[in-house]
Amino acid sequence: MNIVIFGPPGAGKGTQSKFIVQKYNLHQLSTGDLLRNEIKNKTALGNEISSIMNSGELVSDKIVGKLIEQFISNDIFKNKIIFDGYPRTILQAKNLDNVLEKYNQKIDIVLKLSVSLETVKKRIFERQSQENRADDNEKIAIKRYQTYEKSSKPVIDYYQKSKLLRVINGEVSISEINTEISGIIEGIKG
Repeated sequence: MNIVIFGPPGAGKGTQSKFIVQKYNLHQLSTGDLLRNEIKNKTALGNEISSIMNSGELVSDKIVGKLIEQFISNDIFKNKIIFDGYPRTILQAKNLDNVLEKYNQKIDIVLKLSVSLETVKKRIFERQSQENRADDNEKIAIKRYQTYEKSSKPVIDYYQKSKLLRVINGEVSISEINTEISGIIEGIKG
């Protein structure tokens, strides 16, 4: 089963992805991790990615798509992927569908963690005091939340039209969210 998970920064995507990976023996595909691994391994592509990122630019869809295809084409991950933070645009969503189809796979479900800006601010404040992450402050949190809401809407609509979208109340406890996600996945697995 292949799953896409959405949610604004601070919604708990990372926490829920880890839970899903462990419970259902899936592999988390995070574009950030893919990019960092290429850089760390000093591949030719990694050097190109590093210079793009160091100049403050975004890595192109073409490069990200190439990394994602490498991941999807690996039989170890076949039909066992949770896409975390990808796709972010309609073009990426359509490209993902095409790549998955090329390797006889598909998206089985799209989970959207729905949380309010107030909850995100509260969680980011808590996370800031525990983890001391540089990107965890209220001003950045508000901007990232607004950017996420605006940019993800077309992709969410795309998956809703495909009847793959399930919205999860991200305002409740971690265990309640785990239980709801498990129920949805078990329902699909049959």
